[in-house]
Amino acid sequence: MDEDRVVESTSTGRVTRRRFLTTVSAATAGVTLAGPAMGLARAIDGERPVVRLAFLRPPGKYWLGWPGTAYDVEGHQRDFTASIVAAGKAVGVDVVPNLAPLYNETETAAFIERCKASPPDAVIVALLHIGTWGWAQNVANAVTPCVVFAPIGTSFTGHTQGISRQKGVNVVSSLDGADLRVPLRMVRTAFDLRRQRILCVAGDERSDSVLDTLGMAVRHIPRRMFHELFDQMPETDEVRALADEVTAAATAIREPSRQDILNASRTYFTVRKLLADNGATAAAIDCLGMVGGRLVPTPPCMAFSRLNDEGTTAACEADLMACVSMLFVSHLFDKPGFMQDPVWESTRNRWIGAHCTCATRLDGYGGPQAPHILRHHSESDLGVSVQVLWREGQRFTMIDFQTPSSLLADRGTVVGNIDTPPAGGCRTQVLCEMDTLKDARDTQGFHQVMFYGDHLQDVLNYCQLYGIEARTSGAA
Repeated sequence: MDEDRVVESTSTGRVTRRRFLTTVSAATAGVTLAGPAMGLARAIDGERPVVRLAFLRPPGKYWLGWPGTAYDVEGHQRDFTASIVAAGKAVGVDVVPNLAPLYNETETAAFIERCKASPPDAVIVALLHIGTWGWAQNVANAVTPCVVFAPIGTSFTGHTQGISRQKGVNVVSSLDGADLRVPLRMVRTAFDLRRQRILCVAGDERSDSVLDTLGMAVRHIPRRMFHELFDQMPETDEVRALADEVTAAATAIREPSRQDILNASRTYFTVRKLLADNGATAAAIDCLGMVGGRLVPTPPCMAFSRLNDEGTTAACEADLMACVSMLFVSHLFDKPGFMQDPVWESTRNRWIGAHCTCATRLDGYGGPQAPHILRHHSESDLGVSVQVLWREGQRFTMIDFQTPSSLLADRGTVVGNIDTPPAGGCRTQVLCEMDTLKDARDTQGFHQVMFYGDHLQDVLNYCQLYGIEARTSGAA
């Protein structure tokens, strides 16, 4: 591949961030946006997940055996309690410590029964002696999700090899209770995902369902509701203001006209209104079908980019599982994901992720916008698409929920961006080298979701903790 076909990435300035709007009301006479920005749809009902914390240790002063006679057991328990509770608070989780340590197997069994009688969202068992691994195993076998905290000095590798790979369990072996922030964020994510409703706009039928394992609600509504509402959406001051903001933030504008950008802004408010009317927090819309049928003057590419920048997941082509993958990324990692079509580049054994819509706040919802160019949608030569230039050298992770209980995960490095023309296909094209397989053409899945950062192990840990089957393309 010629180097002059690769678009060089550059930096761009920070612009004002707008997040999820609390209310969206639309009438044929106008659109009103009111209330403070919300961002991700967390704690919709004001609830927080509750995690029970129990320490395991023998009674009395220690004599020999790790962590040793000199180990300040009471001091470490106090410090670990404070750091773990603080870690929970930082991610929106209430960690409730047991009143006293569990001193023997009988007390551990009683703790298990209390958890079964009044199930928390997860449990943490923290070991304060190397001789308590059997008790920890009993908890992990009976109550899940279970996080096992093994401070350095309470285990050998033989203690952790089995339980750390057990379904429903995550083991943290470290010096600092603050390191439990990561699994606690997983607990928060699972809690939040169960409170999402995806609006699937496709076909002719209405229905409501719930996804197994993940617990997300799904509402299907007829596709015509989108283009009929768009036809009624007026060109208000809010629409013009959004068009101005999008225009000002773009690194460049190639094909789209002012009217194209105004229509794209009307599409944004159309999606917002549909979400509000249906009590939904994410959307998967048959956009390509409407464009192919010439039912709308612009694809929703720009609107989807904007929504995903704000923390509201919007997925193309009514791809429900891609929408699930994007929701997962946004809640666990606080950044948007890029749903894309996979392409093999044979000359250098590289891989391309391509699509006509991509979020611009790739570093996270509080971060700057990546350089991006406003383009026509490639396949139709209509409307406003967003060509986003990914940072060269950036590590990324990629996931693909194939079912609610199975997931593909891979990772790699961005090596460039492909322009159109000379290439055909979608506007954002990210050229990558993959880590998890030797031959790039063996990348599994479709509409996989890419996102910034090397988070493969976090994804795999989440899947283990919540019973989701996970594998990489290289392991297929």
